[in-house]
Amino acid sequence: MIACHALTKTYASGGRALPVLKNITFELPAGGFLAILGPSGSGKSTLLAPLAGLERPDGDRVVLDGHDLGRMSEDERARLRAEKIGFVFQSFHLIPTLTARENVQVPLELRGEPARARADELLERVGLGERGHHYPSQLSGGEQQRVALARAFSHRPRILFADEPTGNLDAASGARVIELMSELNRELGTTLVLVTHDDQLAARAHRILRLFDGEVVADNAA
Repeated sequence: MIACHALTKTYASGGRALPVLKNITFELPAGGFLAILGPSGSGKSTLLAPLAGLERPDGDRVVLDGHDLGRMSEDERARLRAEKIGFVFQSFHLIPTLTARENVQVPLELRGEPARARADELLERVGLGERGHHYPSQLSGGEQQRVALARAFSHRPRILFADEPTGNLDAASGARVIELMSELNRELGTTLVLVTHDDQLAARAHRILRLFDGEVVADNAA
């Protein structure tokens, strides 16, 4: 699903080049569950951007489901994200003026697909079948993240990127979100890439890529 070859990422800082990612190389098969683990500042979230096609990769190349992201235009990468990629972020990114159900429906409606039944099915799947008419402000943090997870899976993505998805949650809510992600990975075959600094959460993955100072320092099965 992902083949990352000698990926580097450099930013300009104070008139000089600042390398943030250095020679990242790995492959992840379809249906895999990878945790990218490391302390703050290690390059975890920076790595997520070129893997997901949010930024053009430096260095060699990143291939996502057969597509060489470095050779694609921004419009082409945007279409690829809309068709094949789901995202879950630390701060939920729900639309506050829409209900939980409407938030889940948005990606489907943008694609011109039937939305109501699919949204209700997913909300039921994440334990919020009775909360679809509530607005984000009426939901707890854990419930909001479960809505975000349902939204991310609404268009049946081939791959889901989750950037510190439990960072704003208490331990019990965070464990529930990760359990749901694991279940959906098993049941739907969606490839998961989880960015975290939490060793216990990373241990739920099939494989752990440890970063430090922008480099892979360990790559092993959990």
